[in-house]
Amino acid sequence: MLLDLTRCRRPLESFQRTFQPQDVGEQDDAYRVVAPVDLAFEIHKDKDRFRLVGTAKAERELECRRCVEPFRLAVDAPFDIRYLPASAASAEPEREVEEEDLGTSYYRDDQIDLNELLREQFYLALPMKPLCQEACKGLCSHCGTNLNAGQCDCAPAWEDPRLAALRQLKGDS
Repeated sequence: MLLDLTRCRRPLESFQRTFQPQDVGEQDDAYRVVAPVDLAFEIHKDKDRFRLVGTAKAERELECRRCVEPFRLAVDAPFDIRYLPASAASAEPEREVEEEDLGTSYYRDDQIDLNELLREQFYLALPMKPLCQEACKGLCSHCGTNLNAGQCDCAPAWEDPRLAALRQLKGDS
């Protein structure tokens, strides 16, 4: 999925396309795209510099960090990215990264990889700790039962084996 920049002739153009889930992402991603991806943006052209401003909308399937069950999470990620030719990156002297550099990317051969743009936006929109629901109870630490589905028969009390000698002195064995 490449955007051919040689077709952008005017200073402002629009782009809108829907991609199928299998066309977006890779096998080792932390999520799986499960619905068509809507990508819409405006292309602002200034000679060999481009600015893409728009949104990426999709639905992803993630794994809950507490109960390990898959769940769906919608994403509506706005973006504003400047694209410079790759030759501009090598011509710049080494310097400290500025805040504005975080929204800058580089393109090669007059093409922008839209799959990479989408993957970046989806990763930026990932929650720090994906949960199927805010009140997810997780798994039992002893038997592995999903506590959202029901209770387990494990004893809730845990005894520290390092304190067994003190318990014998007390006589509570």
